Amino acid sequence: MNSTQQLLASFEQLSEIEKQQVAAEILRRTMSLDLPPLLDEELNLCAEAVFLSLDEFEAENEQQYTESR
Repeated sequence: MNSTQQLLASFEQLSEIEKQQVAAEILRRTMSLDLPPLLDEELNLCAEAVFLSLDEFEAENEQQYTESR
């Protein structure tokens, strides 16, 4: 397993609050990097991943709500 995979595996073991703190810190540290602009295709893939994640989250919450009634 390479260092990137190890880092991501460790990230997944964190609590939600810790994940938010790490993500915020990574964003803060990367603001000064000279990164190339994102391509439309990359942005579309990211947006799709976010919307699929939200759909999954909503479906899980709806199922839990239904089961608790």
